Amino acid sequence: MRRAEQRKKDLTSLSATEMAAAIANRETKATSLVEAHLERIARLNPRLNAFVHMDFEEAWRQAAAADMALESSKVFGPLHGVPLTIKSSIDVAGWPCSCGSRLRADYVAEKDAPLVSRLRQAGGILLGNTNAPECLMAYETDNRVTGRTNNPWDLTRTPGGSSGGEAAAIAARCSAGGVGSDGGGSIRVPAHYSGICGLKPTPGRVPATGHFPGSAGPFASLGVVGPMARTIADVKLLFEVMAGPDDGDPMAAPVPVRAPVDKEARQVRIGFFEEDGRVPVTAETRAAVRAAADALRTAGHIVEPFLPEELETMRRIWWNLFGRAGQLALGSLYEGKEAELSPILKEFIAIVRAEPRLTIEEFMNTLLERDAVRPRFLAQMERYPILLCPVCAVPAFIHGERKWEIEGRSVDYLDAMSYCQWFNALGNPAVVVPVGRSSEGLPIGVQVVGRPYEEEVVLAVAQEIESSYGDLEEPPL
Repeated sequence: MRRAEQRKKDLTSLSATEMAAAIANRETKATSLVEAHLERIARLNPRLNAFVHMDFEEAWRQAAAADMALESSKVFGPLHGVPLTIKSSIDVAGWPCSCGSRLRADYVAEKDAPLVSRLRQAGGILLGNTNAPECLMAYETDNRVTGRTNNPWDLTRTPGGSSGGEAAAIAARCSAGGVGSDGGGSIRVPAHYSGICGLKPTPGRVPATGHFPGSAGPFASLGVVGPMARTIADVKLLFEVMAGPDDGDPMAAPVPVRAPVDKEARQVRIGFFEEDGRVPVTAETRAAVRAAADALRTAGHIVEPFLPEELETMRRIWWNLFGRAGQLALGSLYEGKEAELSPILKEFIAIVRAEPRLTIEEFMNTLLERDAVRPRFLAQMERYPILLCPVCAVPAFIHGERKWEIEGRSVDYLDAMSYCQWFNALGNPAVVVPVGRSSEGLPIGVQVVGRPYEEEVVLAVAQEIESSYGDLEEPPL
């Protein structure tokens, strides 16, 4: 490989924090970083199909302005010159943000979502936005507008959904980091499948203003937007830039970013479970959870086996709010237009319609039950402020798969993802960090869950796990 090509490859392999430091120390330029990423996108995206829209001309303009600002010693932000991407369900001014739907194919955002404005103000350079399943209603990224996204570790497999395009772009080093959204695992499952890190914050800590579907009704307390990157340090940096209330988010919470006290971060009691007793997980998934628990025990934490109560109740509550109530909320969008919908969305609608229509009485009872179960669950976390568990029952699956055999038992699509769904219904922050590999060489992440508004502790614990296992090697594209 020629020296210039090797240097560009090395630039894209840096973490976001390393890129920011290299620019601040005058070791590289924003234009060099952008050039390296654009060349990598041109080479790899035809096989990945991670991007929906690429704004290369504007990225070059921003990079040149970033270099000029540095030369003139102007004050610059913590992401100065770092190339980033945004999920196509989040508004970026002037960009098409179709959310994978033909019914939104002509939608162009008029202004930036607040979190996008915050990334720009911190110096981030936006390369483009990334693919998602239609209306975000799938754990696989495919739609009739921009097609299917492939996993950079194995192109026959999915990078997950609904933030699958974002995960694939970041894992393939086409982006230093970016933003996804999560209503039932849509940041965490793609992070797990793609070998990167992703944070589902507490609702309201990062404003969901400018996201589709909107942060309202059943989605307000379930769905969040959050950072995705290759390292926990990068996720933490992005979170700190984006965090803060906004009036457009009904869950907005004026909770300042704070550093966890060393004792709080290093001596927290941790409960872990390898499976929930209902949905079996693969042997490699069990091994990854045990390995993460061992790493934290070695770091000085008290780590004990612990299976929380009422997980199945929370799964049912999540389904009533996300699936059945969500169908009522979104139904008006595509009523009478079913012919335009993608097969994956039709599949989800069929699952929901196979059940009785959610009544107002059942919806209200679901809300009341959630509010009764949540304090009981949080009381369990008084003893174990951090929980460690699987992200999903399986690693990245082959496109179109919907059922798996694990330990002689059949596990279907939605049940396999239930390890994430509980924490959307509960509102807990949760981060995924890569720990192991499957027998096919696919990434396996572990989920670190904390109490509401304690993202800082969750990230500190995840960083301790990461220090034992580190970033996975570059996918074999």
